[in-house]
Amino acid sequence: MSGHPCHPSFCGVFHRGPCFPYFAPPLGETLRLTIVSTDEDSSDHRRDGPQPEQKSTEESKEGSESNNSEDRGLDSIREMFAALRACWEPPPKDDARHGMEYTIRFAFRRDGEMIAPPRMTYASHDAPAEVRDKYRDAIDEALKRCTPLHFTDAMAGAVAGRPIAIRFVDERTIEPGK
Repeated sequence: MSGHPCHPSFCGVFHRGPCFPYFAPPLGETLRLTIVSTDEDSSDHRRDGPQPEQKSTEESKEGSESNNSEDRGLDSIREMFAALRACWEPPPKDDARHGMEYTIRFAFRRDGEMIAPPRMTYASHDAPAEVRDKYRDAIDEALKRCTPLHFTDAMAGAVAGRPIAIRFVDERTIEPGK
């Protein structure tokens, strides 16, 4: 057995001391999602049809045997992103702005609740403050509709505490007269 370490390392010709492992720095732990609002995403043009109204607790108890997918929880990042995307409803076109971008950053706990309120990291700089406030209100409402997310145990352990950045982009056609 040699006295050399067994872990991967990089040593130079001019370096006589022990070799230290060289690990590339991580590129980032942030999960990133972009949600683009288009004219086809309006409630009457959604790919999955009109959104059903919330069921009462009595109706949800009756339908719980038939709808098992909600009970099993989110098991992948793709499913979590789909759930977050499904909750998004952009502000009405009267209050909207074409090309508006708004980015938030937050993290979830294991139970699916947010650790703290989301922090705004970017908003289109040329948008007036009242337009930014409308988008912030729409984002807050979307997160209220979504949270708490129901994760499986494995997914809860993987996503807990990891930063999530969501970029909202509004590409809907806005009539200039409004």
